[in-house]
Amino acid sequence: MLKILGCALILLAGGGAGMTMAGHYARRPRDLRSLQAALKMLETEITYTATPLPEALGRVAERAGPRVALLFNRAREELLSPSGRTAREAWESALKAFYPTSALVPSDLAVLRQLGPALGISSVQDQSKHLRLAMEQLGVEMVRAEEEATRYVRLWNYLGFLGGLALVLMLY
Repeated sequence: MLKILGCALILLAGGGAGMTMAGHYARRPRDLRSLQAALKMLETEITYTATPLPEALGRVAERAGPRVALLFNRAREELLSPSGRTAREAWESALKAFYPTSALVPSDLAVLRQLGPALGISSVQDQSKHLRLAMEQLGVEMVRAEEEATRYVRLWNYLGFLGGLALVLMLY
């Protein structure tokens, strides 16, 4: 009876580990899609309604998905803090807080970091150009992420369960 229970626990642990890795690959395209939509909203706020940057970041955070809202809320809070941070510093600080909780990879982070220097200090048209460029680059990364997800999600699911089964067979 204990052997069967042990086998079941090993299979569940292996399967759970595989599903965790698969979940990471599946989550990245969703995060990129949400970021792309949020940047489009930010462009609209800056370009068409001429909303000040802190208020625009707050509005985007209200309408964005819960994961991405963290980035825009944090940038807004940093920008409004009494420390007198620039928009670039606030954006960088928000990215540092957001990155560990997201499924993004370093190339995604690099795209978002390039956006920081243009926020708040350039003209409306220049900010719009930078936002559009970031959205296009995130679109390219999203295509890559979707390809990786289709390739690796099933692989990691199977690998987790089969790895647990192999361990069970080696032990007994």
